[in-house]
Amino acid sequence: MHPSTLIPAEARARFRDGLVTPTAGWCDGWTQANLIAVPAAAAWDFLLFAQRNPQPCPVLDVLDAGAVSGPLLDGDVRTDIPLYRVYVDGELVEETPDVTGWWREDMVAFLLGCSFTFERALLAEGVPVRHIAEGVNVPMYRTSRRCRDAGSVGGPLVVSMRPIPARLVDTAVAVTARYPAVHGAPVHIGDPAELGIADVEKPDYGDPVTIGEDEVPVFWACGVTPQAAVVESRPALAIAHAPGYMLITDAEDARYRLDLPVRPG
Repeated sequence: MHPSTLIPAEARARFRDGLVTPTAGWCDGWTQANLIAVPAAAAWDFLLFAQRNPQPCPVLDVLDAGAVSGPLLDGDVRTDIPLYRVYVDGELVEETPDVTGWWREDMVAFLLGCSFTFERALLAEGVPVRHIAEGVNVPMYRTSRRCRDAGSVGGPLVVSMRPIPARLVDTAVAVTARYPAVHGAPVHIGDPAELGIADVEKPDYGDPVTIGEDEVPVFWACGVTPQAAVVESRPALAIAHAPGYMLITDAEDARYRLDLPVRPG
């Protein structure tokens, strides 16, 4: 069975059984989410950080302290992601497919919107999604743009990049603008250097992809931004998805789509 045809519970079961894979193209029509979980003592500052930076950190849900499931997830945030990252005092200490051993009863989990949600809509409008076509993880980059700080939490904006044929850039902008809860329209189009990206062929997270001569690099705000903030802000413990290895929720993509025209007027 192709991963795109699976329902979320089937995909999560495969991940619990040990399958480790990026999730772009999985479970068509179902919303994927970024995860960041921190102790309750740090949770207010992270929530305020998300509210002050809604494009990279669009909050879909916040679970109660210690909770591992909620309205968007009939599953377990500790086991149902293909690969996690664990940070201690801001240092990445482990990548693992199961964080049950790291979980604390005071952990507060944030589910943030993911740009994988709008990729099906891009494909439906004839806009190519290169990392899916090439079977790799989406390229992601730390930028020179600062997010707005919140208490003890601050850090740079992280972006994902998709090469778009020049004639389809307006369509890509219009399509993704319909999904503000999953990052929405691009934050930058064109020269990567304007974001402080020295080499677009060397992403900080994910994999490089081919950029054709007639294509323009287009950058969207990325839910890995809180992980860059964790590295800078150094909370005692933080648990997150590995970039590109997302939590597939039980919410449908259509829930987060605004009724806007696909093509600009």
